[in-house]
Amino acid sequence: MSEAITELLLAVGRGDAGAQDRLFPLLYDELHRCAHRQLRGSGGETLSTTALVNETYLKLLAGETLDVGSRAHFMALAARAMRQVLIDSARRSGADKRGGFALKVTLDADSAIAPDAAADVLALDQALTTLEQVDERASRVVQLHFFAGLSFAEIAEIEGITLRTVMRDWQAARALLAGQLKQDALDGSRT
Repeated sequence: MSEAITELLLAVGRGDAGAQDRLFPLLYDELHRCAHRQLRGSGGETLSTTALVNETYLKLLAGETLDVGSRAHFMALAARAMRQVLIDSARRSGADKRGGFALKVTLDADSAIAPDAAADVLALDQALTTLEQVDERASRVVQLHFFAGLSFAEIAEIEGITLRTVMRDWQAARALLAGQLKQDALDGSRT
């Protein structure tokens, strides 16, 4: 199955429109699981799991040709696209820290910061942007694990680093994000 996906991804990269049509059904379930994980626990969400998958896929295929060489690379791009779709949706809904599209996220060892550190999707986006400025690779590790649902071994393969390095990046990112989200929550409660 993964060989077929890789072949289709390469064909899409060469501009084969038919390959795009055959690729989506093969990746749909995986994208759906990632989208469901992102929307889990959100109250009053305005974006359904299916809508998130469809918008993510359209974002991936919009504009220039999709140039990827593996399922893991595709999922890395999907993670970034899913994050962008969620942020765009939150902004359209007029979200802020006290309402709107308040998507609670927890970054624990299985999903992607301490179970008691919850924040809306915009706060997470801001924290990831800050993390990106401090440690770009650690930010990618969080995106790949949290948004794309990739395993740490898959992330090591994509990044071309050891599993041990991925785990160090993960631990550092969790600490930085938890601190940032906690500070944002404190700042928000003071206003």
